[in-house]
Amino acid sequence: MDLASVNEELAEIDGQIGDIFRALQNGFQKLDKIKDANRRSRQLEELTDKMRDCKRLIKDFERVVKDETGHVDPNTARMLNDRKQSQIKELNSYVALKKQHASENKRVDLFDAPTEDGFGEENVLLASNMTNQQLMQHGDSLMDETDQALARSKQTVQETINVGTETAAALKAQAKQMSRVVNELDSIHFSLKKASKLVKEIGRQVATDKCIMALLFLIVAGVIAVIIVKIVNPHNKDIPDIPGLAPPVSRRLLSIVEGK
Repeated sequence: MDLASVNEELAEIDGQIGDIFRALQNGFQKLDKIKDANRRSRQLEELTDKMRDCKRLIKDFERVVKDETGHVDPNTARMLNDRKQSQIKELNSYVALKKQHASENKRVDLFDAPTEDGFGEENVLLASNMTNQQLMQHGDSLMDETDQALARSKQTVQETINVGTETAAALKAQAKQMSRVVNELDSIHFSLKKASKLVKEIGRQVATDKCIMALLFLIVAGVIAVIIVKIVNPHNKDIPDIPGLAPPVSRRLLSIVEGK
């Protein structure tokens, strides 16, 4: 049965899995011809990456099959399940082949995490005693741990980005605040200059007022002095009569008026 008639996504995933299986077959055929241990190790690592991709695609295939279970007839559902089991079986065969080649190289690279303090040899012994299903389960567990580690790394990176964004925002706000402070300082400086100029103008006005007051005082004093002199010595011809001030009456005229 054509999978495209059931679901186009299933057909696409099945095609990708088939391509990986053909690449694995060709890769293991080339591996038999490689004698150098380092090249064999690199080839095994490449094949391991393809197996991981294949396992991921099989999981996607299984997910789509579950979504389509309620929309297809029982025969189609059974066919899809058989197809999934066939894919898993074929992948397990390559896992076993990978295990065989890894044992020949005295190492097990399949789904093997970085190890220290001699734990690598222990993993080799454990893997050599595992069945294909156990090895697959062990690989699933290690891949899940790797996915979790990657998720934590992504979360850490995102948190770092968020902290950097917040820091940049805080620095931008501080820069704006500093700009406002500088503007306020400029305004204060301008106000001080204006106030200083105003104080100088007031000082000049006060000095002018003092001069005017002194001049008025001298004029008033002079007028008073002239009045006093005119009263004391009314016959002094050197001092002219002050306008509005009547001339003094002669004493002789006063005595004549009294005699009458």
